[in-house]
Amino acid sequence: MRFFVLTSWLTPLAILLPTLAALAQTPRLPTQAPGLEPAPLQTKQLAQDRPPVDTARIFSLQDLAELVFAYHPVVKQAALLSEDARSQVQQARGGFDPKLGSGFDRKLFGGTDYYNNWANELKVPIWPGGIDLKVGYDRMVGTYVNPEHRTPLNGLAIAGLSVPLGQGLLIDARRSTLRQAKIMVDAAEADQVKQINTIWLEATQAYWNWYFNYQQMLLIQEGVELAETRFQGTSRRAQLGDQAPIDSVEAQITVQDRLVQFAQLQVEQQNAGLLLSNYLWTKDGQPAELPAYAVPQLPTMRTVDSLTYEQLQDFAANRHPTLLKLDAKIRQLGVEVRYRRELLKPTVNVSGYLLSRGDFYRPEVPGYYDFGRDNYKVGVDFAFPLFLRKERGKLWQTRIKVQDATLEQQNSRRMIANQVSAKYNTLKAYERQLAVQEQAIVNQRILLQAELQKFELGESTIFLINARESKLIELRLKQESMRANYEKSLAELYYYAGTRTLGNE
Repeated sequence: MRFFVLTSWLTPLAILLPTLAALAQTPRLPTQAPGLEPAPLQTKQLAQDRPPVDTARIFSLQDLAELVFAYHPVVKQAALLSEDARSQVQQARGGFDPKLGSGFDRKLFGGTDYYNNWANELKVPIWPGGIDLKVGYDRMVGTYVNPEHRTPLNGLAIAGLSVPLGQGLLIDARRSTLRQAKIMVDAAEADQVKQINTIWLEATQAYWNWYFNYQQMLLIQEGVELAETRFQGTSRRAQLGDQAPIDSVEAQITVQDRLVQFAQLQVEQQNAGLLLSNYLWTKDGQPAELPAYAVPQLPTMRTVDSLTYEQLQDFAANRHPTLLKLDAKIRQLGVEVRYRRELLKPTVNVSGYLLSRGDFYRPEVPGYYDFGRDNYKVGVDFAFPLFLRKERGKLWQTRIKVQDATLEQQNSRRMIANQVSAKYNTLKAYERQLAVQEQAIVNQRILLQAELQKFELGESTIFLINARESKLIELRLKQESMRANYEKSLAELYYYAGTRTLGNE
């Protein structure tokens, strides 16, 4: 007889499926049998997503971004990388600072002025050619002063240049250091972007974990309410003799099981909030706590089309922080290679200085004591290591570093492109899975509603209703998990592309 009733019921159900699908989003109570308590249906969380009424409680992803980028210590620490690189540039510029020097020595003994030496020099490095401009004033007089260094009583003025004709003409240590320091500013800025992107990815993942735990707690909480309502209804039916008392025991077990789950999820939700609080700081540098009443926003579920994907691939190939940093490293080593090649040249320094009496500014000074082509001092320095083993070894080592950095850049470019493609494929897979999951939830709601209607007709049991409802809760939990994972994968896609996304931007 039961088989006949079930068979006769399935035929009209197939006809009513479109109607039930429409009612699944806004379920209604079935017609109440005379003298019986209605079986409760699913409520808002199991029916559809609804944002909280009090929008002031929502702690959005944009709110998190504003706090992280403004106050997080790691973000502030990353900003110091550029400052440190610029400080190194300033230090390198110090190699071209003019230098003023002065020295005085005098010896007087036994009434004899042994020597009275006063040497002054202003040395001004000039960027092109490694030239040094030198202006000086020397006064070296006394009984025992070396005639080579002796000057007139009024001193000797010097003005001239020192020019490297061999090693150091095209590039020297000062210019090499400055150029490398400037390049390292680009490397530091790329490293800064990478660190900020990393901390934002971690914060985003913590946020969506918090969201998922919150949705789990809501769903199980509603499951507890449904099970409690069903237990009370079943108990009243059992008291009226319309239902077996054992059904109330089974309904109570469901309540107890879901209460245990809810208690566990409450702890997990609190812990997820604490983990998210790791990224919350005040403008005074003090840790901030996520309020207990705060709730997450709903996922935006922004899709990534093929055009956006191509733009991300192009960005990853040309502007990824890792690649920019490696490019800066290669350019820095290129400067080093050029400098090491320069050291293979012989050292040939030519210096020439015009001389004049120290009081050259006086009009009565004879012209042959003034600056001119007949008053000068010249010098030539030459040095050249015969085997150049040290210089050639350093050049060899630097070229190996260039090859190593180039290979690392090639490998990183390939890995980055594949990571972006993999995350894009993951997003598209989640889109398809979410569409199927949504349909599965609709169908499960239809089954649950049909089971409830059968129960009102006396053709079902509490066990089957609980099974249908538990399956619906399971499907909804899985849906929320996929939504959270979709948002995390979206953040990872932008991260692997070398950039980041803020909320709906």
